[in-house]
Parts: sequence; structure tokens; C-alpha cells
Amino acid sequence: MDTRLDGLRAVVTAGAGGLGLAITRALVGEGATVFVGDVDERALANLPSAVKCAGVDVSDPGAVAAWLDPIAASGVDLLVNNAGIAGPTKPLEEISADEWRRCLAVGLDGQFHCARRVIPAMKRQQSGAIVNVSSTAGFHGMPYRAPYVAAKFGVIGLTKTLAMELGRHGIRVNAVAPGAITGERMDRVIAAHAEAEGLPREEIRSLYAEGTSMGTFVDPEEIADLVVFLASARGKRISGQVISVDGHTETLYPRAYDQSDKKRMGE
Repeated sequence: MDTRLDGLRAVVTAGAGGLGLAITRALVGEGATVFVGDVDERALANLPSAVKCAGVDVSDPGAVAAWLDPIAASGVDLLVNNAGIAGPTKPLEEISADEWRRCLAVGLDGQFHCARRVIPAMKRQQSGAIVNVSSTAGFHGMPYRAPYVAAKFGVIGLTKTLAMELGRHGIRVNAVAPGAITGERMDRVIAAHAEAEGLPREEIRSLYAEGTSMGTFVDPEEIADLVVFLASARGKRISGQVISVDGHTETLYPRAYDQSDKKRMGE
């Protein structure tokens, strides 16, 4: 199956580490010219020289405009809205207004800021693709992760709406919904959940896996493969979809939640 992306101009947010780095590498490997924006200056410095890098906080609309407007002036074929943060792990009433706003500012507002800078260029071309990164939490929910879940639900709504708005301009908009991804970020999420629930980390990790039909985590490269497919000519009629790469999530975390509730109630 030919998924070459020679000549494709791609923008990846938070593309210097974790899932974003896997996506960046996959796009470069298929021949795309990739522009990466990330807040991690150290990680940016370690990217291949072929990748065009900039330090950008996607929650800042001015910074996004300064980064993307010059790129969009020459055309953009693909935007991967990958940037997001985990946010706090605690009951809603313990979450501060600043914590709530910051999580949505990066994970949802950032996608808005980036999309609105590249859409005019895509309309001029009458072609383009936008891939927004959501999560299985974006349709299952998850206890103690309210701002993150709200952001990821919002990403799906934004994706569906943009697909309707932009389809007549030859622009495809889809969302990918990863499950539990192997790597340092998921390790931090598991550690936070373990602390919130008062359970061992390995028990939390096993509960995440047991919540999927295939009993597994996914590797970031597996999500990157889907992004490449959606960006390629092979995906030219796919739009308005939310596609999970997660081993089929049946439940997100209720097993641990039920156990901790019983523990608190002395059952």
C-alpha cells in the first residue's frame, strides 16, 4: 500500500516528544516536509535537521499566529493538532479554576488557534487534511480527569463541525482517539491515578489493559501509522470520523474506581 507523502507540507503541534515525535518521524519517513511547534526547547534541539522547528505554546493565539502565518503563506497540506496536557487528577471540587482553564487552553483552544491559521491556505488550495488528536476518554469519560475529558470531548465536536464546514473545499478533518499509549506520559498518568486511588501503580496499569478487548496498551507508532494513512491519498474520502487505535476500549478505569469507592466506604 502506497502511503508516500512526497511534497506534502505538514504541521505537527507538540511534535518533539512522545506521540508527537512518533508522528513527526513517520511523516518524515514518508517524504513529507514537517514543521514542528513545541514548548520543549530541549526536545526540539534533538529533532532531525530536516524538521523545521519552533518553540510555540499553542494556548497563546499570538504565538501561534507568528509561527503558522509564514508557513501557511506557502501552503499547508496537513495539520496534526497533537498538543495537549494531562491536567490534574483529582475530584472536580478540588480542581482550581486555573487548572481547569490551562488544560482546556492547551488541549482544545490550541486546536482552534492552529486550525484557524491554516484553513485559509487550505481553502485557497482547495485541498488539505486536519487530524485532531482526541482520546478514548473523549467518549467514555474518566473519573478524576474532568478537564482532560472535557477537552477531548470538545475535540471530537470540533472535528465533526469542521468536517462539515470544510468538506466542500476539499479539506478532510478527522480525529484519532488513542487508548493507553506506552511511554513516559502514560507512566505519569498511572502514577497520578495510583496516588488518587491509593492503589499500587502496577494494579492501575493492569486495569487500563484489562479495560480493552485485546488486553493491551498501544505503541505511539501505531497511532502515527493511522495519521500517515489519513494524510495520504489512500484516505482521500475519509472525513468527519473519530478513529480509535486502542485495542477496543470497553471501559476506561471503572474497575479501579469501584474498588476505591468501596475502600473509602469501608466495605
